[in-house]
Parts: sequence; C-alpha cells; structure tokens
Amino acid sequence: MSAKIKLKEVYEVQNQYKAFYTGGTVQWSPNGQELLCQNSGAINLISVSDESSEPVIFGANPSTSSAGDDNDGIAEDSVYTFALANSGEHVVSAHRSGLLRMWDVASRKVVKMWRGLHQGPTTRLAFSAGDQLVASGGTDTTVRIWDPMQQVCVGTLRGCVGVVSLLVFHPDEERKVILAAGDDVKIYAWNYETRELVKTFAGHFSKVTAVSFSNDRKFLVSAGRDKILVLWDYETQQSVKTIPVYESLESVIVLPDGIRVNGQKLKKGKIYAACAGEEGLIKVWEMTETAIVFKQSNSLVTKSAEEGGLAITEMLLNRQTSQLAVVSADHNIIIHDLETFDCFKQLSGFSDEILDLILFGKKDRFLGMATNSNDFKVYDTTTMNCQLVKGHTDIVLSLSANDKFMLSSSKDNSIRLWQYNGTKFEINCVAIGLKHTNAVGSVSLSKISGMFCASVSQDRCLKVWKIPKEFNQTSDEKELTRLNCTLTELAHEKDINCVSISPNDRLLATGSQDKTAKLWDVSNLSLVGVFRGHKRGIWAVRFSPIDQILLTNAADCSIKLWSLTDMTCLKSLEGHESSVLRVEFLSNGMQLISAGADGLLKLWSIKSSECIQTLDKHESRIWALCVTEDETIFYSGGSDSQLIKWKDVTDEKRDREMTERKDMLLQEQELNNLVNDKKLLKALRLSLNLNRPLMTLKIINAVIKAQEQGLPETVQKLSNDHKETLLKHAIEWNTNSRNCRPAQLVLNILLQEILAGAFQVSELNKHLTAALPYTERHFARMTEYAKDLKFIEYTLQCMQPHAARATNKS
Repeated sequence: MSAKIKLKEVYEVQNQYKAFYTGGTVQWSPNGQELLCQNSGAINLISVSDESSEPVIFGANPSTSSAGDDNDGIAEDSVYTFALANSGEHVVSAHRSGLLRMWDVASRKVVKMWRGLHQGPTTRLAFSAGDQLVASGGTDTTVRIWDPMQQVCVGTLRGCVGVVSLLVFHPDEERKVILAAGDDVKIYAWNYETRELVKTFAGHFSKVTAVSFSNDRKFLVSAGRDKILVLWDYETQQSVKTIPVYESLESVIVLPDGIRVNGQKLKKGKIYAACAGEEGLIKVWEMTETAIVFKQSNSLVTKSAEEGGLAITEMLLNRQTSQLAVVSADHNIIIHDLETFDCFKQLSGFSDEILDLILFGKKDRFLGMATNSNDFKVYDTTTMNCQLVKGHTDIVLSLSANDKFMLSSSKDNSIRLWQYNGTKFEINCVAIGLKHTNAVGSVSLSKISGMFCASVSQDRCLKVWKIPKEFNQTSDEKELTRLNCTLTELAHEKDINCVSISPNDRLLATGSQDKTAKLWDVSNLSLVGVFRGHKRGIWAVRFSPIDQILLTNAADCSIKLWSLTDMTCLKSLEGHESSVLRVEFLSNGMQLISAGADGLLKLWSIKSSECIQTLDKHESRIWALCVTEDETIFYSGGSDSQLIKWKDVTDEKRDREMTERKDMLLQEQELNNLVNDKKLLKALRLSLNLNRPLMTLKIINAVIKAQEQGLPETVQKLSNDHKETLLKHAIEWNTNSRNCRPAQLVLNILLQEILAGAFQVSELNKHLTAALPYTERHFARMTEYAKDLKFIEYTLQCMQPHAARATNKS
C-alpha cells in the first residue's frame, strides 16, 4: 500500500492573502463594485464581488503605476489620507512628503502632482460635487481649496480650531460652500470664492465627527462624541432637534427618499438619518419626530468594551446598489442590503495575528481562522467570502472540527460548540463549557464518534466533555446548552499548550511548558505514559494517521517521533533554527510539514530524516497549519497576518522536467546532426541555446580548422543573451592553454561588439577580471614562443653560408 503513495517534493504558493485595510480612510466606488482602503501607507483597490482576487496597490510611489509598487516606495512617501472623486475616475492622495497626487483609477497612474502647502500633515481631502475642485484640511487648522487641473491653490480658509477632522462640500455646487470641523465643538461653513466664514453651527458639547445634508438641502444632520444627533436649519443655523442617542457616534448618513429599510418604505418629505458608533450597530432615526424607526439586530460588530471607545468607525452608502457598508474598529468591512438589512458581504481587512486554522465541511470547503479577536472568521475557500462568528468575550485561541461540529476555545475561560450548515454557510453556537478557571489554550474534537471533546488550559487541567445528542434551540446566551465535563485531571506542572485525540478516539496526548508530553486513556484519564526528552516547552502534539507513533515539536528547535508502545524516541528531526510551532503529518504518516518561529516551513521525509524543501514566504512566526484531506493543498498563517495557500506541484514538476528532458534530447540530436553535416554556424547558435561549452568549443575549433568564413557575422546576428553565454564559454576555455586560440578569437570578436555598442553585458568588469590573468599568461607564453622562433630563424640564417661552403667542397 505504501508503494502506491506519491511522496510530496515541491509545494508552491497558489494564493497569498495579505492585509488590505489597516485603518484610515475607506471609499466606495459609485458602481459598488470596488472599495479603496488605506493600508500601511498605500491605497488598496479591492473587488467587492471577487475577494479572492489580488488587491491593486497604488498611491505611494509616483514612479510606479500598478501592483508593482515596491515597499521602499511606500515607505518613502506613505499616504496620510485620500479621497475618491464622485465620478469614481480619480483619486487624490496626501503624502508624508507634503505632496498631493491625483491618480487615474483606471490606469493607476499619476496625472497631476503638486505641493500641499500645509504646515504639517494633511488630515482630510474632499472633492466638490462636480469634481472640479479639491479641498484639503491639515493639522495647521487651515483648509485649502485647489484647482487640480491647474495645480494651484484658489483659496485658504482660516477659522477652524485644531486639526481639521471633517471636510464636506455643500451638495449644491452653485452655493460655493464648504463645511469643516476641528477639535472644538463647532461646524464652520465658508464661501470658498470670497473666503468668508458665512455660517457657524454651535450646539454640540464634544467633537463633531460627521455631517450629512438632507435631500432638499434645507437641513443638516450632525453627529458627535457627545452622544447626540442634531438637526440644523441650514439657513438660520439654528438647532431644530437634538436627539440623545446614548452612544458616541462616528458616522451619520441621511438616507435617500423612497428607499426601503428592512422592508419598511421611508416616507417622502421626512428626514431619516442612519447613525453608528460605540454600540456597533446601525440605528435609523426620523429626525423631525425624534423617533427611531429601525435598530439593527443582526450586527456583526462587537460593542466597544469601554465607554466612548470605537466599534464602528465609518459608514458608507452606495445609492446605485442600495447598500450600506460599515467599517469596524477591528478592520472589517460589512456590507448590508438596505431593503432586507441582511449581510451581503463581509470583508476582513486585517487579520492581525493568526493563531489557529482548521478545514471543515464537504471537500474541506470552509476554513476557520482564529485571530487576535473575540470573533473567529470562517472563509468559503471557493470564493474567499468571509463570515465573522461572534460569541466569545475574549480572544479566541484554538479551533477544532469534525464532520458535525466546530469547537472553539478562548481567553474567556470557556469552550463553545458550533453547528454548521454547509449549504447555507451558517454557523450557530449550540453549547458552551464553563469549567476552566483560566484561558483555554487548545481543544480537540473526537473524529469517529463525535460525542466528546477535550480541552486544556493555563489552569494546568485536562478536561473531557460529553457532547449531548440534543441542544436547546435558542439564541439566548443564558439558555444555551451546557457541556457536561465528565473527567478532569491536573495533567502538568506548567501551562498546557496543546491537546490531541488519537484517530481511534481511545487516547489523548498533551504537551506542556514543563518540557513533557503525556499520553492518557480517554475512558478514565489514567496516565498511560510520559515522553521526556525535549529541552524546552512543547508547542504541539500529533498522532500518526496509521502508525503507533506520536509526534511532538518544541521550542528547542526539534521534532521528535515517539513509539506509543514503549514510549521511546524513534527519531529526532533537527533543521529549524528557532522554535518549531506546528507540525502536520503528510503522505500517510511518511512525511511531515513543519512551521517555525523564523517564518520558515519545511517538508520532511521521515524515512531519511531529511528536509526535502524549505518554504520561505512568511515574515514572522507561523502559528497555524492545516492540510486538506487529499493533501494537495495546505494553509499557513502566523503573526505577519498573512494567510498563504500552498499547492502540491510535485506531479507538475515531474511532467515539466520530463518535457524539458525530451526537448533537450531532441535539440542535442539536432545539434549532432548539424555538426556531422558541417553546418557549423547553425550548430553554434543551437549549442549556445543549450548552454554546452564543450560542444561550442568543438564547433569554433572546426570553424578555425576549415577556415570557414562568416564567424564574426554569425556572432553579430546572435541575441544579447547568446553573446553573453558565448562570452562565459570563452572565458572558461581561456583557462586552458590548449584552448587559448579559439578563446582569444571569440573574445576579440565580442570585445569589438562591445566597443561598437552592439553588445551590452552585465558585470563586464567581473568577466574581464576573470579573463585578464590567463590572457596575460597566454601572451607571455606566445611572446617567448615567438622569441624562440626568431632565435631558431637567426641560427638557421647563420648556418646557411657554412652549409653552402660544405656543399661546394663536396
């Protein structure tokens, strides 16, 4: 059976999912198909319909125009903020250098660039309603109006207090008005043509965070950190209504007339304002009657843990698609359909540190990911559509799954059992376990029966839980079914890092910071054996899928394989230079894939104890690994927030090598035929293509011997790469005195090509340095040889008279 197993030799990156939003500005294209997000000093353009597509990066380095922007360019001139034109055709970005750049979205190229003139960073940008003007606000309290086509400042507006944090043009362009707010509690409105302060709205008691005009432009709605919504009469500057909302608000949007919200049609002539902030949910108020008409019940954003904290940082309305997007403080973008308020799409902009990964569902369709968050994420691997799963009240540390359930553990000292529906992409919490007294670091579900699970915690306890056959059908947290802890054991002397259930559900293995791994009987948690040998804490344990073997990996940079029958160490694999954090079996237990704290993945052969391949794509610790059932794909994730999908390309590599070998044999046969047919100059080109120095030498010698004309002309017709290959061959021949004549002939032709500018060679100094000593030696030898010839010739000339006299005497 083992003979039929194909061992893995090569894995390659199939997809690399990086962060595309790390905080800052988010803009939505008018057609609703793309989002522009600020990401570590650059701007990422993300497709809403196809999240699996690679983000397009631009906005950092003016010399580059697409995803080819290098990180050096981003670091040199990072983006502080940006704004998208109302037409969606242009983006204006403000940079650390003080420059403002206008980009064409379609081509990703800079079309205009000018100096921002602010005394400090630019904090806000905005386009006018017709996209003819751009406004910039900075930390220097000023607002500047720009004509981007002429790249000139047409006005500087003063009067704001502190950093400009809000900048909005009046929707009616004929009014020529712009509104701004700073660190004080007022909203200022200027006529940007006359540069006069025309209106001041004073009524808030704390910082103003957002404003939105009513559909008839007669009223203005503002929101602030003072937990109130204010409806203003724009002409009189008077507060018409003040609504206490009892939460700090970050965003407010007046909804268009005639649309439906959660099935309810909004009445014309009324002012409906959607607001969001600290509580993490959207509320819709009818401003004139101070009545709340909708309160979101299916929010996926967690409420801020502290008063005045952030939960939702921004809301975006797309009128064309009738969708509302919220941006959460933990960098998730959630798009809702306004009519039903169902979640249309979830985008995870930044995963922070990836702590665990699992695959579950039919054909491993779903990928569960635990990050530095109270919520864990589940991805549909076919589309990479993301779903946030809420329930835990602290960071989720570990995940496990079988064909029925998912299990999660958290720093909130609890474990939760989840039931998933593969067809509807739904995940619901059905039970909770609450017996641990400290953070639960690892969990494992039984594979065969699926009727029990195990957990380990920093309280040093190992617990076995029974999974009930029926659950309370409720969404109320207090009425959730409680998991029954059937067995508890104080298992180790220090924190327990990992637990694993054997494939036959009869044994448990645990690994701890006390440098030991232990084997337990599932039925009564009696100790079966102790594995000692690691010099540091053990990070993970795994049972072999077919053999009586346990695998452990530890912070001592080693991987050990143990016999389950006599508890002896069978093998110790060493190759990582830092802690080995995770290992998984491959190829029916004949191979391993390991992940280290140095960001390296290694593929091992257990039989030979050799590392077959080292994969280097991560930038930091790799905490998580999961392998598909057919082992053609595996995923890795770590503290660099990257999720990488790796594909087994062993068969493709073998096929490619076979094809290349076949082509090479055909070309070599053709080369031999050309040489035999005395078609030397054609053979030269093919020999260079095959990179055959010896064959090329034979051809050059044959050309010299046959005194065939046309070698310089043939060399001139070669491509630059072929000429460089010929130069390398000639330098190699030049090291042997027997081959100096063809070498010097070729070098002479190539140097003339270089002098004529027809041949550009990389590292010319290096090649000349290599050729010069041998050339000087050949020259010295030929000089001595010429001297000897001249001496012999002189001797013969001197002997000729004597030879003639001797002939005459005879």
